[in-house]
Amino acid sequence: MNNKHNGADLPRVKFLLVDDLDENLLALSALLQRDDVELLQARSGFEALELLLVHDVALAFVDVQMPDMDGFELAELIRGSERTRNIPLIFVTAGTRDEHRLFKGYESGAVDFLYKPIEPHILRNKAEVFFQLYRQKQQLALELRERTETLRLNEMFVAILGHDLRNPLGAVMMAATLLQRSYKEEVAQKASQQIINSGKRMAKLIENMLDLARARLAGGISLSRESVRVGEVVERVVQEYQATYPGCVIERRIHGDDAGHWDADRLAQVLANLLGNALQHGTPGEPVRIVIDGMSEDRMVLSVANRGLIPAALVPSIFDPFRGGERISGRKEGLGLGLYIAQQIAAAHGGVIEVKSNPEDQTVFTVRMPRR
Repeated sequence: MNNKHNGADLPRVKFLLVDDLDENLLALSALLQRDDVELLQARSGFEALELLLVHDVALAFVDVQMPDMDGFELAELIRGSERTRNIPLIFVTAGTRDEHRLFKGYESGAVDFLYKPIEPHILRNKAEVFFQLYRQKQQLALELRERTETLRLNEMFVAILGHDLRNPLGAVMMAATLLQRSYKEEVAQKASQQIINSGKRMAKLIENMLDLARARLAGGISLSRESVRVGEVVERVVQEYQATYPGCVIERRIHGDDAGHWDADRLAQVLANLLGNALQHGTPGEPVRIVIDGMSEDRMVLSVANRGLIPAALVPSIFDPFRGGERISGRKEGLGLGLYIAQQIAAAHGGVIEVKSNPEDQTVFTVRMPRR
């Protein structure tokens, strides 16, 4: 029997034998003994319960007729505990085949009955079934731990890679800026501007990678809260996008008090992601509307709306990371990692992001956050 998984030793499978007679325990042990099985012996129901407190058992053979606590009573106690309720129980009895006792045993949680004298071949075959089931359970648990660790290491790699990429990218951006300032020729201006624009897109991707790693590895995105007016954040982000999309129309409205205690840079990141998506995926020539609703004393609502439709099949997973294969027909690129980061930033503030999209109306992303 292979007792390893990918080179790692699996612990021995444990069987519990419960009988008040030593000769019966000795006989069961002799029939079930094998190198990859550890046999635990209990001479009463109380000893069995003590062993089950410290051992994970794949199968229990329980004698029905025992003093103080019989097998049925022990089975009911085992089934009543969260830790032990799923342990398979096989009753062993020297009594006659009584249908009433048989039904009582199954009601107590037994999976089978064995009558003495026990046929060795039948005993070993039944035990082998539960041995294999438990071994598969062990292997699945080990595979889950290995894959979880692999995922953690991959996310650590993403975090380190994103951090280390910022330094050479910063040098490229600085060189392109110097080139643009030093040479006024049209060719040099266009080339340097292309480098700068590409560098900005790369910088945004790197920041998204780092934020993904922070959200997954560091227990969430950290915030630096301060007194903020959302309207000022909106104006700053809108000006940046109007320089990139000179022909776009971005309408802004504020209702009520737009002040609160938030992380201004992170709010700008949320708005930039939502506004960028609205401009890229909205209907060309139609305005994008940003509405700040500060009428409530305890929360602020920010919505970004555009004419356009998100396919219904995409809406349930719109905030999931890495949906690279999900593209919107006719658009330059699919909605990406930015929406996941925006959702995590809202969650860090104790808020939520919702989306609604229908052909008759429009696509609206709504952010709801407490003021403090």
